[in-house]
Amino acid sequence: MPGHKRKKEFGIIGSEIDITEIDGFDNLHSPSGVLLDIENRLTAHYKADKSFMLVNGSTVGILAAIFAICDEGDKIIIARNCHKSVYNACMLRRLRVIYIEPEFDEENGFYKAVKQATINRAVEKHPDAKALVITSPTYEGYISEISSPLPLIIDAAHGAHLGLGDFPKYPKGDIVVSSLHKTLPALTQTAVINVYNKDYISAVKLYLDIFETSSPSYVLMNSVEKCLDYIENCKADIENYCALLNEFYSNAEYNNLKVLNTDDKSRIIVSTSKANIGGSELANTLRYSFNIEVEAASKSYVTLISTIADDEGAFAELYNALLITDSKLKEDGSETFSMPPCPVDEQIISIDKNSDETKTKNAIGMVANEFVFAYPPDIPLIVAGEVISGEIMAYIEKLQKSGVNIVSDSDLFPDKILTKQDV
Repeated sequence: MPGHKRKKEFGIIGSEIDITEIDGFDNLHSPSGVLLDIENRLTAHYKADKSFMLVNGSTVGILAAIFAICDEGDKIIIARNCHKSVYNACMLRRLRVIYIEPEFDEENGFYKAVKQATINRAVEKHPDAKALVITSPTYEGYISEISSPLPLIIDAAHGAHLGLGDFPKYPKGDIVVSSLHKTLPALTQTAVINVYNKDYISAVKLYLDIFETSSPSYVLMNSVEKCLDYIENCKADIENYCALLNEFYSNAEYNNLKVLNTDDKSRIIVSTSKANIGGSELANTLRYSFNIEVEAASKSYVTLISTIADDEGAFAELYNALLITDSKLKEDGSETFSMPPCPVDEQIISIDKNSDETKTKNAIGMVANEFVFAYPPDIPLIVAGEVISGEIMAYIEKLQKSGVNIVSDSDLFPDKILTKQDV
């Protein structure tokens, strides 16, 4: 294996280095050579007790982290803005979920950081919880600097670059998971799980062996090694990159658009809340008029991700594209967002084998049997097992009308949604 035998005649890019666990090339599930060396270098870089290289993205790290700490039926506290992988882990483990809510930007419509006071109240109310899960940095670049008496799992999928240059420090929890490919020079699907509590190392490895592929791609793992080669010797490049970012932010003053300053300056958030244009329309303008692809578009803003790969010309193109676009806009009244409704009681996330296909206009008050989420970033708006409220349906309708991509597990949304039978 692989079946292409690394022959060029099949026209598969990267196949020349696509091998399997042959002699001398180690085994990711029992590393003792070159792959162990990569993991040791990751451990040193992130100052962890143990780091594991991942080739199934941050998702597999989140699954392993939650399973390592929580037993079936345990209580867990999670931030409402967690990625779908957190919800999936809670569902598979049949955990009793308590939600906490980060701060919310009502002008633009997104979650920000979780406050320490919110953590303290939740832990005091639920001292029997076995773990706490938050997202930091968020998709929009907000960082929660909190401490927890409970084991803390941090989804830092978008924070692999933190700690470099003058970026904020890398987050510290009992287990922290980051996607290398999102913000560093590595191939898609590569990630790392950093364990900062020795008590969980063996359990994390156990569940990685269960959830992660037994045929890890050497093409992907090679890119992790190349990524490490770079970040271990990139001080000058990082300094230049940070200088370019600082220059961009200092110059990015527009009449109608607004570039927000979040905790992570690599995440460029352009707000349209005061302009006569929506986020989806701005995304289309940047795409078709300036050949700039945004990471995500929401109702009142777009998210762009800069990385070390962006040079002076790239920042200049973005600045000019926004300047030209802004010159054609007018000031418009701002429509504020209320925070999406969030259950206050303990929740069991579940999907039954049998569902009813219910027209969305008739679904209010019924129990969802699937997830509904904005993609990207895969943060659920409706969670399987919770009652569908009129407030959340109105919130989703507002997003849809502005061009936000809303999907469901069944792909029936927005016409229909799967609901539970005989509830």
